[in-house]
Order: sequence, then C-alpha cells, then structure tokens
Amino acid sequence: MRIRIEIDETIRDEEVIIRCKELNNEIHEIQNTISAILSKKEQIVFYKDETEYYLSLASILFFETEGDYIFAHTVDDMYQIRYRLYELEEILPLEFIRVSKSTILNVSHIKSINRNIISSSTIGFHNSHKKTYVSRHYFKDFRIRLMEVRRYHEK
Repeated sequence: MRIRIEIDETIRDEEVIIRCKELNNEIHEIQNTISAILSKKEQIVFYKDETEYYLSLASILFFETEGDYIFAHTVDDMYQIRYRLYELEEILPLEFIRVSKSTILNVSHIKSINRNIISSSTIGFHNSHKKTYVSRHYFKDFRIRLMEVRRYHEK
C-alpha cells in the first residue's frame, strides 16, 4: 500500500480519498480510524425540545430533511440536529449513504427493499415501523455500497 499526500493551495476543504480494488478489513479499519479522528472534531449533538442527547451513530436509522430542519431517526424516536446533509456526508462512517436529496440512511439497519423501477424504492428497517425511500437517481450507488458493507460484515 502506498500513501500519497498532494498539496493544493487552491482547495477550500481537505479531502481524504482511499482508492482500493475492494473493501476489505484493512481498508475499513483505515476508514474507521480517519472517521474517528474527524468525529472527535465534529461531535454530533441531537436535540429534542430543550434537551441535548449524545447518541451512538450506530443507533441512527436515517437522517432526513423536513422543511428547514434535519432530523435523525432511531427505532423509536426522532431528534433534530444542526447539520446540513452535505456536512453529514463528510463526517459519517461508511455505513451511511445518501439515498435521495433529502435522506441519508444507515445500511446496517436495512431489513427490506421494496424495489420499484418506475419511482422510488421503499426501505424497511429492523425492529421499526419507520420507512424511507431511495430515489431512482441514487439507487445504483446505494446497491453498490450496501453490497460492500454486507461483504465486509460477513468477514
């Protein structure tokens, strides 16, 4: 494995890109380590009414926009967060993927996919009545990420 650092004074935000042939334990460990370092800087705080909550990201089913607000959904509850979806995409671990303009979901909690070729596909979650949708535009990338995560967890 090679490590290469490129300096570009014209960029605004740093970006780490990992190029690999396949997602294996070593690559997943590198990604988790980088995510852990970044998450120490970017701690997600969840809000409900006037109370702050500090939840594990593993407990989140999906993030969704509703009007001007972003909400994190767990099996039983919903919390407001103070991030935009594009900001979440940068700091969330591999298990989270954008599936529509308004939703990022945690592929680890998926129980079912009701595929619809004409419109959005419906996603069901383990131990929850909640559902969300994958738009046709995002479906191909979603399937690829889902297979990568599932392959990793089988090892």
